[in-house]
Amino acid sequence: MDHRIIDLHVHSTESDGTLTPEDLVAEAKKVGLAAFALTDHDTCQGVGKAMPCAASAGIELIPGIELSTDYHGKEVHIVGLYIDIENEQLLKKTAEYRKCRSERNALMVEALQKEGLSITMEELVAENPDCVITRANIARFLYEHGQIKSVREAFDRYIGDHCKCYVGRLKVASTDAVRLIKEAGGTAILAHPLLYGLSNTNLQKMIDELKPAGLDGLEAIYSTYTTGEEQQMKRLARENGLLISGGSDFHGSNKPDIALGRGRGHLYIPYSVLETIKAGR
Repeated sequence: MDHRIIDLHVHSTESDGTLTPEDLVAEAKKVGLAAFALTDHDTCQGVGKAMPCAASAGIELIPGIELSTDYHGKEVHIVGLYIDIENEQLLKKTAEYRKCRSERNALMVEALQKEGLSITMEELVAENPDCVITRANIARFLYEHGQIKSVREAFDRYIGDHCKCYVGRLKVASTDAVRLIKEAGGTAILAHPLLYGLSNTNLQKMIDELKPAGLDGLEAIYSTYTTGEEQQMKRLARENGLLISGGSDFHGSNKPDIALGRGRGHLYIPYSVLETIKAGR
């Protein structure tokens, strides 16, 4: 029996993780991963940095990305696996998405300043050079500068959805994100479907909308799922003729309870999941 394990949803310092792409490879080797996908938010810049290290370490690196999208007013994430990281349209569009993120960050920083917190965009960029800055980076900045007692407090009090300093941003439509991933030669996966709080009926409606655009699979194995929820998502994937994917959503110390490849301790994504995805390509 093949006991190799994988992780198809991982973040680095190129977005809001705390390990560099190179350090991620070292961590993957340490925990015994046979393969992992680097899926930073709105950028694939880290993939090229990780590739030589992965080749040297004998670890299979899947070039990936995670796009934040809008589904009828709800933020929904689409993971792309096996993308062409040099695809012209992908590079153009993700540059636009990052510009929107930057504008949103500036507005949130301004709102935080009005609440009496000491933070500037210049300081934030200086501490997160050459990366896609997300709310997690803002929260960590406030925590590390002693202005809040935990990273979680930033979301609960200031920048979480509907909080006083939260600012929405222009997002690509979910269907367009799926198409973009497909145009870049990728496999499009609906990330952590249960995290959106949709009823079974509305989740099925979402799948029905995304499939014609090219949706390939569901992230049916995920760090926060119970055994029952995992089985539910696997069943939903089968019923809709979709591939099963799985990932920890590892962010390093930005999500300290989630370990690479093992999530909260019980995550298990066998290599056979990746073999089936490859066959589906």
